[in-house]
Amino acid sequence: MAVMEGSSVTLQTGVNKQNDDLIVWYFGPANTLVAQINGKANSTKIHESVVRRMRLDNDGSLTILNITTADSGLYNLKITSKKRVSYKRFSVTVYDNLPVPVIIRNTSPCSSSSESSSVSKCVLQCSVVNVSHVTLSWYRGLSLLSNISASDLSISLSLSLEVENQDNNTYSCVLNNPISNQTKHLDINTLCPPCTGTVFLDARYGPIFLPVCLIAVLFVILLLLGVIFFKIKRGGYQKGRSYTENKIIFMTFSSS
Repeated sequence: MAVMEGSSVTLQTGVNKQNDDLIVWYFGPANTLVAQINGKANSTKIHESVVRRMRLDNDGSLTILNITTADSGLYNLKITSKKRVSYKRFSVTVYDNLPVPVIIRNTSPCSSSSESSSVSKCVLQCSVVNVSHVTLSWYRGLSLLSNISASDLSISLSLSLEVENQDNNTYSCVLNNPISNQTKHLDINTLCPPCTGTVFLDARYGPIFLPVCLIAVLFVILLLLGVIFFKIKRGGYQKGRSYTENKIIFMTFSSS
């Protein structure tokens, strides 16, 4: 049985219980007693360590409430009746609730895949942390591009993908285990916007940009203001100089 963490699971006996049956549940490789029903003694017992999380139904089935990964393992059932002794085994695997993958850009926004290439490339990274028994995959549409798997407990996974900045395909990063999945769709216009005429200030968390043309316009305006100021200042200087020279000539003429 494969179940998600936090759910409730019932392990069915699959037999018709008789009044004098002895039904015993064991857990783990050490066959630790967790619960039993003694029909002859008309008693029910659940081990104190699991009494708040497990219960026995009237037919002897065992229900595990709010199951956790610690409850993964083998559950052995032994039923002793008047005529025979029967056994049943359950293998239970509990999977963690999956996080949503995170996609970031891990290169400058307008890099190329090679020195000779003029096509702008965008290298993305999809990652998850603290996961186990999962597979992380990149898809283009419904086509699988690459994947990586983890079987160890609580590790981090990351998977890279290189795309063109103006790629019109649909990409998604998928994290899955045998019973569930989480998908993160790539917003290529946000993480890999067009490069022409744009200066990007943040290469990790998105396009915080200022158009180059605006910088050029501001520069031209400042240059023109400087030229106008210089001409006005120079014109005033020439006018003052001419006035002084005329005054000197006039004074000279008067003296004569």
